[in-house]
Amino acid sequence: MNIERLKEIREDKDLKQSDIAKILKTSQKQISFYETGVRVIPIEKLDILANYYNTSIDYLVGRTNERKPYPKK
Repeated sequence: MNIERLKEIREDKDLKQSDIAKILKTSQKQISFYETGVRVIPIEKLDILANYYNTSIDYLVGRTNERKPYPKK
């Protein structure tokens, strides 16, 4: 998983770890763990972030460089 992307996209939006912690209903320390690879971010949290950033989970984890989300069915 491309953990750097979690930090990059957050910083691109001028957000702090504490801002993302509120969105994910967790602590700032937990966000730090996700961004540094100390802990693996759960799929449920990735789904929330993908919706928030209007992108795909594949983009967040580095499987694609396409930021655009997949079309909804």
